[in-house]
Amino acid sequence: MDTAATAATATALSFRDATVDDVDTLVALIESAYRGDASRAGWTTEADILQGQRTDPRGVREVVESSGSRLLTVERDGAVVACCQLEHRGAHAYFGMFAVSPTLQGGGVGKAVIAEAERLAREEWGATEMHMTVISVREDLIAWYERRGYRRTGRMTPFPYGDERFGIPQRDDLEFELLVKELA
Repeated sequence: MDTAATAATATALSFRDATVDDVDTLVALIESAYRGDASRAGWTTEADILQGQRTDPRGVREVVESSGSRLLTVERDGAVVACCQLEHRGAHAYFGMFAVSPTLQGGGVGKAVIAEAERLAREEWGATEMHMTVISVREDLIAWYERRGYRRTGRMTPFPYGDERFGIPQRDDLEFELLVKELA
């Protein structure tokens, strides 16, 4: 996508902090982006490596209500089309719970969301780095983040096998890798 098209996508979006009234809508969005047949309309699906849920109302509500965190809600024409979590962790911010509606993936929405998240972390919290964890076998997703300036660290944490709040693994080699980007 060219710069003009990305700018047009970004200007069509509005950003706000989620409220508890958004929880069910955000759970549905996150689930649609990662799990089940609906997620196959986009490229971020995890349907082949994880079944079951990606999140639940309790987990989303905890992020919304946490004092050190915000759940950025992204709308286009009054409809919620994307979201991401930002958590203030001292000198760095954590980026998570990122979802874009499967039918809008590949159209620049994700780029606009991550750019806004980085701007907010830098300007509002003074964060010098953004951290995130990605399932290490998600090579296409990691490559997308690398094109946005994130670097692989090789630092791994185990996947929470046996905790179905995070899904039902379809393979036994899942772990999370820490990705980091310096925020200039």
